[in-house]
Amino acid sequence: MITNKLLLSAFIMFAAAVTNANAGDYDKYYHDLPTKVMPVETFTLPSYTVSITDFGAVGDGVTLCTDAIQKAIDEVAQKGGGHVNVPLGVWLTAPIEMKDNVDLHLDKNAIIYFTPDKTLHVSKDKRERRCSPGISAERRKNISVTGEGIIDGNGAQWRPVKRGKVSDVEWNEFKAMGGVEKDKGSLWYPWDMKSGYPNLGNSPEKQEQMRNDIIRFENCENVLIQGVTVQNSPRFHVHPCNCKNVIIDGVTVRCPWNAQNGDAIDLSDCNQCIIVNCTVDAGDDGLCMKSGDAKRNAIANGCTDILIQDCTVYHAHGAFVIGSEDVTAMKNIVVRQCRFAGTDTGLRFKSGIGRGGKTENIYISDIVMSDIKDEAVILQCDYVNLPAGVKKEDADAFVEQLKQKGEKVPEFQDINISNIVCRGSKTAIKAAGISGMNAVHDINISNSTFVYDKKGADIDEQTAKVNLKNVNLVPNRAN
Repeated sequence: MITNKLLLSAFIMFAAAVTNANAGDYDKYYHDLPTKVMPVETFTLPSYTVSITDFGAVGDGVTLCTDAIQKAIDEVAQKGGGHVNVPLGVWLTAPIEMKDNVDLHLDKNAIIYFTPDKTLHVSKDKRERRCSPGISAERRKNISVTGEGIIDGNGAQWRPVKRGKVSDVEWNEFKAMGGVEKDKGSLWYPWDMKSGYPNLGNSPEKQEQMRNDIIRFENCENVLIQGVTVQNSPRFHVHPCNCKNVIIDGVTVRCPWNAQNGDAIDLSDCNQCIIVNCTVDAGDDGLCMKSGDAKRNAIANGCTDILIQDCTVYHAHGAFVIGSEDVTAMKNIVVRQCRFAGTDTGLRFKSGIGRGGKTENIYISDIVMSDIKDEAVILQCDYVNLPAGVKKEDADAFVEQLKQKGEKVPEFQDINISNIVCRGSKTAIKAAGISGMNAVHDINISNSTFVYDKKGADIDEQTAKVNLKNVNLVPNRAN
């Protein structure tokens, strides 16, 4: 008979083997790069391991396990680090916080499921406008989330839904949950839900602004997210912010195609990162680089030294995206050997007045695409953020004020795209800058073939300088 002690002992040996095996695994990705990119550095954790069941967690999908999971994390951190094992089961929880030198490891048939009780997500920090992320870390070092399990954000309890993005059947299913319709029935909010859990804020709109990410690590160093499936987030799914030395490997991200702000993997002001072997099927941007204001005094302002390779993106607004915020810097980024199938756009560079900055040493190559709804490659400088319920004319007026001041103007430059094959897009290449400003220049696209449905090159030559070399633009004869 196999005892629990024997099983735990076997897992300890396995965890130690996996942790040690990571050392040096990522060096192979840094060969033959077109520009210098600082490689990631692997880190090891002690073999000490506990199970969340040791602290009273029950995986019945009913028992709230927040305290048990948090106690397990705290215990391992106090012991100097190691692994917190989440075994088979559905583990209902409120937000949890990672600590230094801790690995949260999900077995294959483990599901971490976040409670629909929104009041349990409210941040203890009264200065925070948003709720706490599902799994968070602030100024931590050597943290990881690994395994083959699922982390489910229960996002339908949080996200607004636009009527035009769902079928009649889906719309009725949302209304059957309760909620409230706004803007003459064009928008549904999860407010006054039939589940009976209290609302947050004093209006559906205020509550919408409080929703947060599933995984959000801020100002951390040495981060590994490996193997897990992250799905159905209230907002973004995997979101390191101002972090250094980040490895995201073999992660699957999925949510409904129409999930409001359902970004998959976003790096915000991160330095020295690698994203490999990941699969994305999401409601907003797929693999996205963002950069905010330099006043944040983070470990690494801007997104620099980033390598993305061997990833697959199905639905997303953009498969690989820079923006919309790229204020501080986008530098030394390589994206290669990826496939995009069924995205709205393929390579998307989006920004606008008040959100823009400068790009440098961006290299994208060996990308295959199919069934791209709109543009295979697009550079746009007129992006306006329109949260649910915000009127476009109000956002446009704000942007016009910033334009008059000349603040944070986009400058997309030194972007090199080569060896792209795209079969099927509405437009192959679209680019436009800003009149009177040098917002799009030194963009090089070479040795590529695009099969398009409506238009090959839609480039505003007055505001955008795009160099095409050995680029085949082929109309799709099937249309």
